[in-house]
Amino acid sequence: MARTGRPGLSAEQKRELWARWKDGQSLSDIGRALGKHAGSVFGVLRAAGGIAPPLRKRSFRALTLEEREEISRGLVAGLSFRQIAAQLGRSPSTVSREIGRNGGRMKYRAMAADSRSWQQARRPKPCLLATNRSLQAVVAEKLAQHWSPQQVSGWLEAEYADDEAMRVSHETIYRSLFIQARGVPKRELLATLRSRRLMRRAKASTTEGQPRGQIIDAVSIRERPSEIEDRAVPGHWEGDLLSGGKNTHVATLVERQSRFLMLVQVDGKDTASVVDALIRQVQHLPQGLMASLTWDRGMELAQHKRFAVAADVAVYFCDPRSPWQRGSNENTNGLLRQYLPRGSDLSLHSQDDLDAIALRLNTRPRKTLGYKTPAATLAQAVASTG
Repeated sequence: MARTGRPGLSAEQKRELWARWKDGQSLSDIGRALGKHAGSVFGVLRAAGGIAPPLRKRSFRALTLEEREEISRGLVAGLSFRQIAAQLGRSPSTVSREIGRNGGRMKYRAMAADSRSWQQARRPKPCLLATNRSLQAVVAEKLAQHWSPQQVSGWLEAEYADDEAMRVSHETIYRSLFIQARGVPKRELLATLRSRRLMRRAKASTTEGQPRGQIIDAVSIRERPSEIEDRAVPGHWEGDLLSGGKNTHVATLVERQSRFLMLVQVDGKDTASVVDALIRQVQHLPQGLMASLTWDRGMELAQHKRFAVAADVAVYFCDPRSPWQRGSNENTNGLLRQYLPRGSDLSLHSQDDLDAIALRLNTRPRKTLGYKTPAATLAQAVASTG
């Protein structure tokens, strides 16, 4: 059975999460530091558009918890509102309203009153673009023409030099786009941004030291031996990451000859997490049952050399944008969507859950196998070569 949920992040963990995000750390790095799945980190960041919420502070005019405890003790002692107010140095009307809106003299409780006050103090400041419809319309029009927020802001300053009400900073435009709660401009305008990001990235974010767009020393699928190509012998696999909602993923491994499937739980999309998970999974296979693995060009297998050495497996990579070169894997991924729908949180499935799903597909007859099952086909192939 799938897990029904997990504890959320504490206030301290959220503060650390935002600090690490501001420093430019990846979702997987943050998740490992907090002991949480990368999907949990993504959920917190996505809800705020990648923009850290301001630190909440109490107004100096608001009653403190200590003052509310004094009120509670005064009520128990039978003091009048004026006597309690005098002890606190507050006006009697302040004490009277505080007690009246929190159950009265008999039901007043300091902790409950303080918690209620803290919750009711949530009054988000209206976004500038929400209160100025004329400005909102001009900004939306320019964004729809694929202007960047910085270009829009600069143009407004020049075009409306004498009208400060028609000016807005590019950062405010970004915040209005990324923070859904602000409601404007329309969320479809996110698609007009050149970066196509769903969240605001920290200025400290960097790809320095990270190989991007290419895999170092990748061995092309074109160098793969013919015995792998024609599915003549078992032991050659195709692999990929199946993506779900909240930045969650599951690794899929399909044996080319039998279409036998293995699903692997991964803690993140970063190459360290994926390679660690693959190494653990392959160690459960009989010796020699995985001789090669063909992957797409995803950077999640950038540490392919470490996997190849640890698992004693030859690794090949498909050509860019050529999913048909892993046809068995792509077809199986399509079948998996019955159990792992698009947009669903894949981290809710334990490894036992994934094993059960793989078993369903491995014991299902396949037309391409003459209506034999992948499990039976693999077992027969291994027996014949043993």
